[in-house]
Amino acid sequence: MARVVVVGGGLGGCAAAARLAKLGHEVRLVERSERVGGAVGFVEQDGYRWDGGPHATLLPAVLRDLFRKTGRPLERELELVPLEPLREHWFDDGTVLTLPGGSRAAQQQAIETAFGTTPRRGPAPAQQWLDYTHALVPAWNALRRDVLERHYSPEHATPEARALLGDRTSLRRRVRKALPDPRLQAMAELPAVLDGQEPRDVPAWAGVTSYLEQNFGLWTVADGFGAVAAAMAARLAQRKVQVLTGTTARDLALRSGHVAGVVTDTGCLEADVVVCAVDPRSLPALAGFVARTTPAVPPVVCHLGLAGELPDLPGEVVLHGDPLLVVRRTGNATGSRQAWTVLARGRVDEDVVEALARRGLDVREHVEVRVDRSPRDLVAAWGGSPYGLRWEGRGTMRRRLGTVTPVPGVLACGASAGPGAGVGAGVPFVGLGAALVAAEVGRA
Repeated sequence: MARVVVVGGGLGGCAAAARLAKLGHEVRLVERSERVGGAVGFVEQDGYRWDGGPHATLLPAVLRDLFRKTGRPLERELELVPLEPLREHWFDDGTVLTLPGGSRAAQQQAIETAFGTTPRRGPAPAQQWLDYTHALVPAWNALRRDVLERHYSPEHATPEARALLGDRTSLRRRVRKALPDPRLQAMAELPAVLDGQEPRDVPAWAGVTSYLEQNFGLWTVADGFGAVAAAMAARLAQRKVQVLTGTTARDLALRSGHVAGVVTDTGCLEADVVVCAVDPRSLPALAGFVARTTPAVPPVVCHLGLAGELPDLPGEVVLHGDPLLVVRRTGNATGSRQAWTVLARGRVDEDVVEALARRGLDVREHVEVRVDRSPRDLVAAWGGSPYGLRWEGRGTMRRRLGTVTPVPGVLACGASAGPGAGVGAGVPFVGLGAALVAAEVGRA
C-alpha cells in the first residue's frame, strides 16, 4: 500500500484519488478552495443556478467507467442525458443550422436542409462535412490507442501515432483544404476557438472533436452538469479519501531526488507517490519542466437570470463572427424564468448583453440577475486554467508533463498534463488521464 497525496481537487484530481483509493492505497487530497470539483460545479444567485464550467461531456463512457470502477455505477448517482441538438449555428449571412449529434446521416440531412445541395465551390456542403469527419477516423484510433488509453511513449507507440503527433499540419490548414464552405470552416474550428486556441497553432488531429460529436453525441446531467462535483465528493468520502480543503500545496518535498511528500501551508504531508492535478507552475519542483508552455485563457463569461417572454432556443446557440458568442440555456430557474450563460471569445470590446442584442438576441429588458466573470476572475477562482495549455505548434505535446513526470514518484493528470484538456474534449480527456495515473501506480 502506497501513501499517495493528490494535489488538486478538480475533476482529474478527484478521479485519480477515487481510483487509487479503490486500488487499496492510502490517499489524501489537497485542495486550495473550500470544495472539490474545480471548474465543475454551480454558480447560484437569487434562485438561478448555472453551470460554472463544463456544461456537458463527450464520451460519457469515461464517466461511467470512473464510477463503475470506484463504487456504485453512474446511473445510481446521476442521470446522464443526450444534449440534442448539439447546438444551433447562426452565421453572418443569415443561415441557421440546427446540428444534431450521434448520427452521421442526421448531420448530413441537417446541413442539406440549412445550406442546400448546391455548393459555393467544391462538393456539396454536407458531403464536404462528411468527408472531413470520416478522414479523422485514423487519427482518433491512433490517439485512443497510444495517448488516451496508455501513457504515451515514443519507443512503444505505433508508427501511426508517432506520425500523427509529428505531423506539422495545423487544424486551420486542414480545415481550409477540406472544407471550401466558410460556414463549415467556422464549425470545424469552433471547439479550438472556444477553448482559447488559435487554429493555426493547433494540430490537425484536434479536429477529432467533430468526429466524436458526430458519432457519440454530447451528454449532460439532467440536474445540471455541476452535479458531477457533488457526486465526486460523495465518492471520495465512500472510498475514505482524506480531503483537505482550504489547504494550499506550496511545493514538493524531495529526498535523494525522489518525492517524499507535499509541502502545504499547514505542514508537510509525507508520501510515496504524489499526483499533480494542478497547473505544475504552482509547484516550484515541477515549474522548470513546463517553463516553455503557456496556459490557455478562459473566455469572458456572463451568467444571466431572465424573466418574461423569451425566445425558444435549443440548449446551445453559437453566433459566429467577432466576437464569437455562445449562449447556453442549460441552467436552472424556478417557474418560467430561464438561466442563460453567455461565453464570448475574440474582440470583446462591448458589453456582452449589448453584443447579443446587436446580433439578434435582445434580452436586455428581461435581465433580473447578472453575474459577470472575467478570464482573470475564473483563473483566480479555479487556481489556474481548466482549458489546459495553449497549443503553440506540435512541440507543445512534448513540452508539457506526461502522466509520468521527470521527478521519480510524481505522476500528473488534469487539464495541463497527460492527455490534458484536449480541444473541446476537456472532461473525457481529463478523466482518461486519471485512469492512466491509476494504471501506473497499480494495486496495493
